[in-house]
Amino acid sequence: MSPIASVPIAAIATAPGRGGVGIVRVSGASLSILVRRLFQGELIARHAHLLPFQTAEGEVLDEGIALFFPGPHSYTGEDVLELQGHGGPAVLRRVLQLCLDAGREMGLRIAEPGEFTQRAFLNGRIDLAQAEAVADLIEATSEAAARGAMASLSGVFSRQVNALADRIVHLRMLVEATLDFPEEEIDFLEKYQARPTLEALSTDLRRIIAQTRQGVILREGLHVVLAGRPNVGKSSLLNALAGDEIAIVTPIAGTTRDKVVQEIHLDGIPLHIVDTAGLRETDDPVEQIGIARTWQEIERADVILHLQDATAEGEEALDAGIAARLPPGTPVMKVVNKIDLVAADDARVADNKARIAARNADATAPDNAVLHISARTGTGLDALRKALLDIAGWNPGAESPWLARERHLRALQQAEEHLAIAATHAAQDDRVLDLFAEELRLAHESLSSITGEFTSDDLLGEIFSRFCIGK
Repeated sequence: MSPIASVPIAAIATAPGRGGVGIVRVSGASLSILVRRLFQGELIARHAHLLPFQTAEGEVLDEGIALFFPGPHSYTGEDVLELQGHGGPAVLRRVLQLCLDAGREMGLRIAEPGEFTQRAFLNGRIDLAQAEAVADLIEATSEAAARGAMASLSGVFSRQVNALADRIVHLRMLVEATLDFPEEEIDFLEKYQARPTLEALSTDLRRIIAQTRQGVILREGLHVVLAGRPNVGKSSLLNALAGDEIAIVTPIAGTTRDKVVQEIHLDGIPLHIVDTAGLRETDDPVEQIGIARTWQEIERADVILHLQDATAEGEEALDAGIAARLPPGTPVMKVVNKIDLVAADDARVADNKARIAARNADATAPDNAVLHISARTGTGLDALRKALLDIAGWNPGAESPWLARERHLRALQQAEEHLAIAATHAAQDDRVLDLFAEELRLAHESLSSITGEFTSDDLLGEIFSRFCIGK
């Protein structure tokens, strides 16, 4: 991949707001001229210099640390200058403008979002998966996510993918050589053990897919929607799961008119819990809008918790009507709330105790699609949390994953499909070696798209536009 144009760029690299320290970062092909204009001399590479940051007229804007990293041994692979001063917004803006003024003749401009990391990728300092991990590390909201992002940034994921891609390339090389010399009449599949090699590749790829799926869950989390009739305890359940009074709870039906979203973490997995307006027929135009938004959230859900009231009688038809409208492809868990209000000798209480015991003892126990809980007392909530992790496919005992994105998982699954098709061609002996080779090529390209060896400019623009400015 060819390097991008080396027009120098600059930006404030620290987060907006006030802080003890703020950083202005500059990157370009050659910043020696800029350094001399700013400090009337050279800076020793990778040494901290305590200097005044002052204008050409001698006005001191700040005093701080200047660090110079000559390329290619820098974050971007170009010359990088970092000015570390006080973290006030006004001070940082003035220091940034100082750099822009000093570098005007060089074409120095404000950096776009993610442009420093994009240059690091395009200049071969990191691959695309590592570049994405930079943003994921910044955005990590749990220790587990931060560890996973750091694993990706250090290259754990990329090395797994590259090792598999290299093995596919080796097999491709043997196939292509056979196709180039058809007169040799070599039984390629037998001589080079292509079938067992392909089977081993597929086995290892499935293992990587399983770990990557865990990494996607760790990064993306689950969009969990609480749905049901008014007053079944959706807001109470949200508050119980969040451990705080997030949503307003009253005995009045229809209290919740709009969605309330709260992120919680279970075993480091982010769950985006959405409390919604109760589903019923109503003439209230405001409530109608809330109900329409509820159905929109239900369509977007990864998991739906269909809440029902253990004390309600004669509402079975309404609950069944709601259940019939839920998206057929989305996991739905029926949750019966308010069991604390049911008589102690009620059969439902005994049934609930049995279900909770089964859930706590064995996550794979049958007939766990219904859970009886009390959002008020907390009964059954541990079983509910465990059930949510089960639905997510999270395996806390599995090998600690790298953080991954949905596009990584899709690329791996595409590679798996191509290897499966290649296996069907291999079953036809050497008559279709050209098709066998083509499927290997497509599998290799799918894997290479993860690290950026084969990546469209549109995808790069989409990825880096989501970064913060200065990174």
